[in-house]
Amino acid sequence: MPRIVSLISSGTEIVHALGQFDNLVGRSHECDFPEAVADLPICTRPTIPVCGDSRQIDRLVKDRVRNALSVYEVFPDVLERLQPTHIVTQTQCEVCAVSLKDVEAALAAGLSCSPQVVPLTPNSLSDVWDDIRRVARALEIADRGEAAIDGLKARMCAISRRALADPHRPTVACIEWLEPLMAAGNWVPELVEMAGGVNLFGEAGKHSPYMTWEQLAEADPEVIAIMPCGWDQARTVPEMHWLTDRPEWGRLRAVRSGRVHLTDGNRYFNRPGPRLVESLEILADILHPL
Repeated sequence: MPRIVSLISSGTEIVHALGQFDNLVGRSHECDFPEAVADLPICTRPTIPVCGDSRQIDRLVKDRVRNALSVYEVFPDVLERLQPTHIVTQTQCEVCAVSLKDVEAALAAGLSCSPQVVPLTPNSLSDVWDDIRRVARALEIADRGEAAIDGLKARMCAISRRALADPHRPTVACIEWLEPLMAAGNWVPELVEMAGGVNLFGEAGKHSPYMTWEQLAEADPEVIAIMPCGWDQARTVPEMHWLTDRPEWGRLRAVRSGRVHLTDGNRYFNRPGPRLVESLEILADILHPL
C-alpha cells in the first residue's frame, strides 16, 4: 500500500478525491480538508511570521526571495519517521506553498526510503485536471483519476450552464492581495468566464499580476471579489482598510451598489484542486444572484 505525504493543500484534496485518504500519512501545515487531516503529522512550517498584515507579509516574502531563501521548511526527520512512498508537492509558486525545491532540500539530508516525488503544476484549469491524472498515475489508479476528472467537469458544466442562462455579463475584478494590490490570475479568469462574468484583470494560465489603483478606478468593475491568497474571510476583514481607506474606493461602482464580496480565498479560489467546483459555484452566485 502507498504511504503518501502531501505537502500542498490541493494535493491532499486530490488524494482524498481519488479515494486514497486512508493512505495519507503526513501533511503540510496548511492542509485542512477533509477535517480528519488535522490528525496527521505536520511535515512543514513557514520560515516567516504569518501574523503580520498584508504589507508586512509581502515585504518578508520578497526579502526571503531576494536573498535566495525559502519561505517554507520541510522536516527531514518527520519524513524519515513516516517513510513515505510518495510525496506530493508543487512547482507553480515558490512563495504560496511548499515547493519542489523545498522537498529536494529535505531529501538531500538523506532518507532511508526513496519516495516518488509528484510535483503539481497548476497554472490553468486544464493543468488542474492534468495534476489529478499525475497523482492517479503515480498511485497506479489512472482509471480512478479519469473518473474523478469527468465528475468534476460535469458538475462545473452544470453550474456554468445555469450562470450563462442570464444574458448579462457583469465586469469583475478579483483581488488576490490587498497591499500591494494584486489581481487573481491562473485559473480564476477561467472561472469568471464560466460563471458568466467578464474578467478585467489577470490572464488565464499566467501568474497573478500587480495592479494599480488607477487601473482599478478606470475599469470601475460592476463586481469586486476579494480572495487574498491563503486567507479566509475572518482573516481578510481586518485587512480591508487597505482598500476602504483609499479615496478611490467609495467612488467605485461595485462599492456604491453593494457588490463587493469577501470570499474564502484560502479554501477555494487559491486552491487548485477538486474544490474549484465550489469556487465556480460561489462565483456564479455572486455574479448572478437569485
